Amino acid sequence: MENVRVVYISVPRDEASKMARRIVEERLAACVNILPKIESFYWWEGKIERDEESLLIAKTTQQKIEKLITFVRDNHPYPVPEVIAFPLSEGLPDYINYVIDETGKG
Repeated sequence: MENVRVVYISVPRDEASKMARRIVEERLAACVNILPKIESFYWWEGKIERDEESLLIAKTTQQKIEKLITFVRDNHPYPVPEVIAFPLSEGLPDYINYVIDETGKG
């Protein structure tokens, strides 16, 4: 399980489905869930900004993290997109194997 990562990626709402699909098509993740509406407040260029976004939750492996980060950086409309990854410590072994198998095909 130490090989599997859960990755959060925030995106403009109108970009969510397209980006999620491309990530899966490229086998950079086995699965991407979309939380369709999040409200984000953040500091940007010295002031507090507010945006309505979507949150992508991608399940991938450590071997795919750098490619996923590069893909998001190259295809995201923000100059500094949120891409943060967490190691998975527990989970259903069959699902863990699914993530490893599907990301290993690309």
